[in-house]
Amino acid sequence: MNATANESVPRPATGPAVVNVEHFLKCYKKQVAVNDVQLTIKQGEIYGLIGPDGSGKSSLMKAIAGVLAYEGGVVEVFGTSVDSEFAAEQVKPQIGFLPQGLGLNLYPELSVEENIDFFARLRLVPEQKLTERKTRLLAVTRLDKFRHRAMKHLSGGMKQKLGLICTLIHEPQLAILDEPTTGVDPVSRRDFWAILAELIHTKGMTALVSTAYMDEAARFHRLSFFSQGKVLAAGTPSDVLRLVPGSILSFEATPQMEAIARIKKQYGQVEAFGSRLHVFTNEIDHAEAVKHLKSSLGDIEPNRMQVREPELEDVFVALLLRQASGEQTYALPTISGQRSSGLAIEARELVRDFGQFRAVDRVSFQIKPGEIFGLPGANGAGKTTVIKMLTGILPPTGGEGWVAGADMKSAGNTIKERIGYMSQAFSLYLDLTVNENIRLFAGIYGLDNKTTNDRLSWIVLMAGLKGYESTLTGRLPMGVRQRLALGCALVHRPRVLFLDEPTSGVDPIGRRHFWDILSRLAREEGVAILITTHYMSEAEHCDHLALMYAGRIVAEGSPAAMKDQVEAEAGQLLEVTTDQPGDALQRLAQAGFVGAALFGTKIHLLSKDPSTEETRLREALSSSSVHVQALAVRPLTLEDVFVHRVMTLERQDRQATRG
Repeated sequence: MNATANESVPRPATGPAVVNVEHFLKCYKKQVAVNDVQLTIKQGEIYGLIGPDGSGKSSLMKAIAGVLAYEGGVVEVFGTSVDSEFAAEQVKPQIGFLPQGLGLNLYPELSVEENIDFFARLRLVPEQKLTERKTRLLAVTRLDKFRHRAMKHLSGGMKQKLGLICTLIHEPQLAILDEPTTGVDPVSRRDFWAILAELIHTKGMTALVSTAYMDEAARFHRLSFFSQGKVLAAGTPSDVLRLVPGSILSFEATPQMEAIARIKKQYGQVEAFGSRLHVFTNEIDHAEAVKHLKSSLGDIEPNRMQVREPELEDVFVALLLRQASGEQTYALPTISGQRSSGLAIEARELVRDFGQFRAVDRVSFQIKPGEIFGLPGANGAGKTTVIKMLTGILPPTGGEGWVAGADMKSAGNTIKERIGYMSQAFSLYLDLTVNENIRLFAGIYGLDNKTTNDRLSWIVLMAGLKGYESTLTGRLPMGVRQRLALGCALVHRPRVLFLDEPTSGVDPIGRRHFWDILSRLAREEGVAILITTHYMSEAEHCDHLALMYAGRIVAEGSPAAMKDQVEAEAGQLLEVTTDQPGDALQRLAQAGFVGAALFGTKIHLLSKDPSTEETRLREALSSSSVHVQALAVRPLTLEDVFVHRVMTLERQDRQATRG
């Protein structure tokens, strides 16, 4: 069993062009949003648009869907030039369009089933076909037991899956899906990809999908990287990987902050993932890459060294760095002179009931000063409820909790003075300037003029805001606005920081800057950080994780420990490359390969004995004339860990219900 990271993947669809875009130009007043974009989407492929908010993805998708006029170029859909309202109406019956935002195409007062029925009748789906499609789609999304629940009472992931069903219920020839997985947990994301893969395999559907998250890029047949309204790179994932050859060095080094400072003098891409550092180098020879890294570290010895080939995010960041070579750098001055002692946060047997529903069920954990603690979990798992109890916003039904030395039951105001909180919506006033927002938050926390001026200077330096001080916040790039929000949350020098989905929609460079700041706050200043996230690539940065499911903590440990636990229980990750991935997945499911899932053009499954499993797998696929091009054992990701844990628990819950 052997394969390299750049094994050839199945060729993208070679059928007729469903979408053809040439020299596309879109302006909003005098602002150019998209400039000179060209792409072709073939029948039966999943084409990806990758990039941050504001990069032009949504404008292009709306133009292709026939709901947005444009200033220049050609947009052809099914051979029709979409250059007028009349032309747009001609192609719309063949299109399913899911706009960006959770549940924006749905009706809050209608139930799950009523929403589906409404869209099906709007699209003139015959009753017999509606019954069959609805049953199948509700089953694959695991929404069947919620069919009578009002849309407004669904979690974010459920809303997005319902929106997808309503978009696809008439089985469109072209699905245009704008960031369908933003705000959605990993299990719901896998459901989304399963639905898409099935329709493309069985119905020959074509899909145009956008995302801001690089870990999804490998799932596309072909893709375009967007930045500032232009395409930085395009092609198959393998094509794009070849644009920036190099190596990734992963290792531990102590003291970590000093190691980072030394490495950054010679390397442009340096990230801290918990105790490990990841460094991108242009060198392909692994031995030479390690030799030069050790030279840059001086007397700091790297431990547990691993070398691998770059992934798509590494390539995208390299391309972005070339584009933004003049971006300012910034340093992190100190918050205070003393590090806190004792526990920063302690939750002990926390319980919260809403009527007959138990949202949080005996949750316990501890967070030390200087620790980055991740609280991942599916939509509706109880993460936000835990935070609301710890911050004194919501009284617990049972249990105890302490934050920054204060009892959460009796010291609500004291806790609020000692913590910083950054919500997913940033909580900034968009019509105020950067300086005005900082001064507003300083006033809320009662800082005097001298302290406010000192803190303003600190935040501008810490967050790289120099030159933006008089800019309206609403006009800031997403990554800059996010760093401002972090600065406002730190204006009163809190020792504990709560972060809720802090980097949603931010480009990879912006996210790396953000995590660089968080790492320094934790390592050098001893700030305790509790972060909630759906995206497992972010969870890799945490020192410790507590996975929540149905109000309970079901797994806990460092990212490495959690991967080791799953590998010991369920085996290694086996990646299968075939010429017919859709047929292969269906055949493997019939042959009893539980948990096999499509990952772009490849299939992933867990195996305790990959060598034995390979023989059985090849036999199962050969009988259906599927050619196996490569099999390889890959490292487990935290997404694999999350999905395995949650799917196992769901199976146990179903068995308990039947029993």
